[in-house]
Amino acid sequence: MRVILDTGPWVALIDRSEARHQECINWLEHFEGEMYTTEAVLTEVLYLLNFSLQAQTAAIEQILLGLMVLVPASLSSLKQAKRLMEKYHDLPMDYADATLVCLAEDLSIEEIVTFDKRDFSIYRLPSGRPFHLLP
Repeated sequence: MRVILDTGPWVALIDRSEARHQECINWLEHFEGEMYTTEAVLTEVLYLLNFSLQAQTAAIEQILLGLMVLVPASLSSLKQAKRLMEKYHDLPMDYADATLVCLAEDLSIEEIVTFDKRDFSIYRLPSGRPFHLLP
């Protein structure tokens, strides 16, 4: 299975004080596959973990160890993110969410690990299909 990883669950995996920490740990223990994320999400994660250098370095280490694949932005994905932010301006869609939708489109992945059920239940893939929300 291949999934896209959003900010909230990633922070919850690292920060034991998060209400959904154990839920994310349990999900990860049973997950078999590849996780993909973006630099924008990494930036949000590091910002939210700025209470601890150890927590921030744990997030970076997860990428360095290959737990998840960090996919950098390209000019074409930046253009697509801008289009998506304009399309979903009424929510509004932030840049990190837009990069995840672009990544899902580029990699043909419909599964996203997110706590943002409201927005990701509205966002659509190019096929018109909704995301499959995890955990």
